[in-house]
Parts: sequence; C-alpha cells; structure tokens
Amino acid sequence: MTDPAEPREQHVNSLGTAPTGRRAQRRGSDLSVVTRWWQGLGGDGFLVLPPPNRSRYTQSDGHEDAAELIAARGLTGAVSFAYWHRQSHQRSFDRSGALTGELLLHWGGDHAAVAAGLGEGPAGFRIVDGGPQGAFRLDRITHRDDAGLPDPADPDGVRQFLDALDEPVDRTGPFLRYRPLSSVEAAWLHERLQGPLGLSDATRFALSLERRDGLTSDETERLLRAWREEYEGRLAEWGAWRELLHALLRHGLDEAWEIVADLGPPTAAVLSRVPSERSLAVVRDIALTGDRGTVHAWLTLHRSLREPDAVRAAAALAAEVAAHDLPESSLRGLYQALIGAVTGDWRRRTGADHRAGQSYAAVAAVRLSTDEQLPRSLRVLAADAACDQLDLVRQEALRPGRTVLPGTGPDEVLAAVDRYEAARGELLAGTGPDLTAYEGRLCDVWHRYRTLTDADAHWLRARVADPETGLQGLGFCLELLLAHGLATESDVDALLPRRLKDLTKKYRTTYAEWRHPLVTVTCLALALDHPAAGKLTSWWNGARPVWKNELRLLTHLGAPDEAKAAELWDFVTSPAHDVGQLMTWVLLRARLDGEHPLLVADRLLGTPGIRAHVLHRVLIGVADPGQPLWHYSVDLRSRSWWQRALEVAEHPGLSCEARAIGLRTAREHYLIHHPDQLKPAPTDAERTAALAWIDRHADS
Repeated sequence: MTDPAEPREQHVNSLGTAPTGRRAQRRGSDLSVVTRWWQGLGGDGFLVLPPPNRSRYTQSDGHEDAAELIAARGLTGAVSFAYWHRQSHQRSFDRSGALTGELLLHWGGDHAAVAAGLGEGPAGFRIVDGGPQGAFRLDRITHRDDAGLPDPADPDGVRQFLDALDEPVDRTGPFLRYRPLSSVEAAWLHERLQGPLGLSDATRFALSLERRDGLTSDETERLLRAWREEYEGRLAEWGAWRELLHALLRHGLDEAWEIVADLGPPTAAVLSRVPSERSLAVVRDIALTGDRGTVHAWLTLHRSLREPDAVRAAAALAAEVAAHDLPESSLRGLYQALIGAVTGDWRRRTGADHRAGQSYAAVAAVRLSTDEQLPRSLRVLAADAACDQLDLVRQEALRPGRTVLPGTGPDEVLAAVDRYEAARGELLAGTGPDLTAYEGRLCDVWHRYRTLTDADAHWLRARVADPETGLQGLGFCLELLLAHGLATESDVDALLPRRLKDLTKKYRTTYAEWRHPLVTVTCLALALDHPAAGKLTSWWNGARPVWKNELRLLTHLGAPDEAKAAELWDFVTSPAHDVGQLMTWVLLRARLDGEHPLLVADRLLGTPGIRAHVLHRVLIGVADPGQPLWHYSVDLRSRSWWQRALEVAEHPGLSCEARAIGLRTAREHYLIHHPDQLKPAPTDAERTAALAWIDRHADS
C-alpha cells in the first residue's frame, strides 16, 4: 500500500532498518487509531462488531457474535457486518499496539454494503478489498521510489515490499514458486545483509533471496555463524533455517550435514530439493523409522536418483514399507506422494493448471486402483480416494470437447471406470478413512456413514479396540457406532480402564461432527448401566481438569431423566457458550417424550433465552436423529448439512418458520454459491439438481 507523496525517514541502523522514525512520530498506537476509526463505523443495515476478546478466535466465532448482536439489538431485515478475530489481531499488532502486518477484516451479508460501510480506512491507512470470497485487508500507506523500492528506514514499507516478494506465484507444486527478482531488487536485498548480522533483522531478507537461490556462499556462511551463536541448542526455532540449509546444500558446504544430523526428520523436504546419494540415504533411514512426513521426500529422491517412473518407484518403496512393517500412516503418506507425483508429471507435460490437475488426480486414482504394478495396499488407498469422485471422472470423460483433461482419451478413462467399479467392492471391504487426517477431511466423508454396512461396523469396532487409535479416531468411530445403535458393552470394555488416561485428555471437537470420545463412551456406559458408569460420572463431576466442565452436560444424553433435562435447560437459557448443550437437550427431550427431535426444536422457536442462531443450527443438525451433526455451527461446505437442510425445508410436520430456516440454509450453501469449495466437487448433474430445487422453492 504505497503512496509516492508520503515523506521518507532518514533514521537507519546498521541493517538499513529503523526501530524509530515514522512509528516514533505517530500520535498514539496504530491500534488506538484503528479502534477509534472502527468505533465510528456502522449505520443503516451495516454493523461492526467490537474489537475481539479471547472468545472470538475464528471466523465462525465472529459470525456467532454477529448473530447474537443482531438479535440483542432486535435488528430485522438484511444486516451486513464486519469484524476481526483474535488470531488476526495477534498476527497484526504487537504488544505496544503497533501494526506489524495486514489486519484482516472479515464480514458477512452483502459484500457491496460492507465495502461501502468500511470506506477507505482511517487516515494514514488503506483498505484493500479481497473480493466476495475474501477478507478486506487494512494496512498503512507507505512510499516506494521510482524503482519500486521502499525506504530502508520505513519498517512498514519494508514489510510490505518483502510481503509482496514472498507472495508465491504458484502454490500448487511440491514447492512454492516465486517470481524472479529484478537486478535492483536483488541488489537492495544483498545490501541489507552487509555489515554485522543480527538474525532478527536479516531473516526476511535472507528468505526472499534464497527462495530464488540467491544467497551467496559468503552470506550463507555468515548467516550460519550468526544462527549458531544466537540459537545455540534450539536451532529449529529460527524461522529461516530451511532456506539456510538449502543454501548450504546448494553451495556444497559440509556444515549442511551437521545441521541435518542436529535437526533430523524436518530436514527431509529440504534434502529432496538438492538430490544426492547422501540425501537419499539419510531420508530413507528416517522414513523407515515410520515417519510419515518423510515419505514424500523419499519418493522424490528415489525418482531423481533411481527410478523416474512414479508408479514403479512407489511400488519399490511400498515393498520396503512392508518389509520393515511400518505403520499404515507411512503407506498413506506414500500414496499421497504417488498421486501428487503422477499429477505433477501430467501438469508439466500438458501445461495444465491446478484446477485441471485436481480433475486429473481423480482420474489417476481410478486408474491406480487397478494398476497391477502396485501392491494391493496402495490400490486399496487409491480405490478409497476415487470413491466419491467417480461420477466426476465419468462426467469429464463424457464432456463434449473435453478441454479439461488434455492427453487423456475418453474411451480409456471410461474403461478405467469400468475396471474400478468391478474391483471396488472387493478392494474396499472392511476399510475406512485415515483417522489421523485433518478433521475436516473426516467431516467430508461423514455423509458416507449415514447408514452402516456390516463391514463398516466391523471396521469401526476394530478401530475402537485398537490401542493405536487416537482421540480423534475414537471420537469418529464411537460416535458412528453409538448414533446407529450398534455400540455395545464390548466397546466400553475395549476402552476402560486401559485407555482412561488417554480419554481424559483435552480434545477440542467444536469443528467436527463427533463429540469428545469420553463424552460418547460415558453416554454408552450410562445407557448400558455398565459397571464403569459410576466412576465415569464421578470423574465428570470432579473439580479437575477444568476443561471438562463445558462438556459435562453432554453426558446427560446417556441415561436421560427430568432432572438432567432441567439442568440442561438452565444452561441453554443462560449466556454461557454453547458447545452442544442445546442439541443435547433437544435429543434428550425427544427421547423422554418419544417424538422426533425436529418437533422438539420447532417448538423452541421464539422462546425467550434461546439464542436463535444456535437453535437454527440444532434444527438442521437433528434432522436425522440416528446421526445428529454435532458441529457447533452450520457447515455450509458439508454435503451432510445440505441434505439435512433440504429435509427440514420439506418436512410436512414442521412449522412454516422451521421450514423457512431449512430453506434459508440451503440457499446459503456452498453447493449453490461456491461449488468449487465442496470436497469432492459436485458433478454438473448434482449442481443442476440443487439449483432446480432452489428455483422450485423460490416463492416459499
């Protein structure tokens, strides 16, 4: 955010940066200036939330706060709003209130209304509009000279210049790619590294240079000495160590291998970028200890030095994985490396973009699932990856013109689809998702388990009994078994008492469809009148640990009675933050009264003390009482939430108001507005059907 009219400062330290100067001349902190401006915003149909406290940590928290404020002020009609959250605040302001990076301003409602409401920003600052799918960005106005270079004495100008240099031009490959430096930019950066080196000042300049293989041998050695002096015994804490290691390897300096020995597995990705026999040996040894994160680098180096064909290389590594009896996570890492490699190869051959690469990866998964060059273990993982994408693959093969996947013949792709469909049942029998994956990936497959086959139940039960299954995996598996009425006393026995120490650890599940596994197992023990139920209840009622207090009431669903219903009611009508208590009360009340929980939730609409936005989420979440959705807000990217929204909108036994909530949720869903953000992406037929449904209900 530059302005040629802005005057330049002249206070420069040995590195050409200034701790004083412009910031010292400001009247009040940046935070106070921004806050005063912020407090003056707002108007008809546009609302700004107060600056964040610790409870507003994410965008979801911001939308909840907005819903509460709109309800508290009794605002009706279309209301747009803007806010920032705690994470953005901590990234953007230091302890003194100085702005150290762009402040992201998130929003909801009408994009144009928010843009007009925010305006140009406070004096000395500027707002950049990130578009209808992005945040607004607030930063200080700074100056650049005719060559596009900032004044070294202006810390904001230097930061913005380096941020621009460090914005990747391609994020889709195995490594980020940056635009080349001009000669004057390179000279400016090298100048910043002259003289005595203090790493706190030198880091950003070194990063920008070495991301383009730009550090000289002399600069590399000087940075190494400074790093070892300032970070002795804690080398990994320096943010530029990967780039410096890359420079050491690139210049052939022996000290690189001392660093590799000190830092271990995290160095694998850097080693894969500078292939050598020594790099391959080091990375292979690390991978064979069961380190999943190293497998990608292992495959990359093996292809560079041994076998360039990705499939044959992966088959060779899979044999070593099996011979060393490595955990399933290593094999999953190898499959991810393989699919990335074959997709990357195709993109380089064809010049296709990232979006086409995603489509090709789906085709590749279908092909690999029946490729006899691969061991069965990798073909099973390919078959699982292809499961939800098969219709997309068939669609692309039949699309007229087929410009999306150059170099792939439709007949060959359709033949691969046929082979996949013939083999799928046998390959996927008794398998399941990666329970250690990012929880959002598990939520993406939740819709697969709305009904369970015998094979599904067997796999889930085996994972519960497996002592290696972590808390996330236990939460996922137990929730499905219990929700479908298939959890048994043996599942309690499999976990207690030998897993009790693990189960009593804190595990946040606010972004998932499942509860904390100890909540679930407690509900199961209470429902079965298991001997361990009393001990579990005592633990929940104890004073420590404090984190469990917000979850304790969720266990009341295990053996519901009127006293528990009353305690839950007191909570849900209080100002306390809801993490599933209202949903628990609705499900509990439905069981006590012998009716569908949708009817219970419907009757609550308009009840004083019940927050409307929480109740609306619960209404959608309990549409299927056999598999309630415990996510603490409506997940508009989820196929499960889309389907439940439709069921609420079309339910003949619900009030007009309840059906309208279902319809409004469906209208806001990403399947309608941002289909590319669903995983897997919808087919044309699926999207057409969704839009047709919305059109049929246009007058509702």
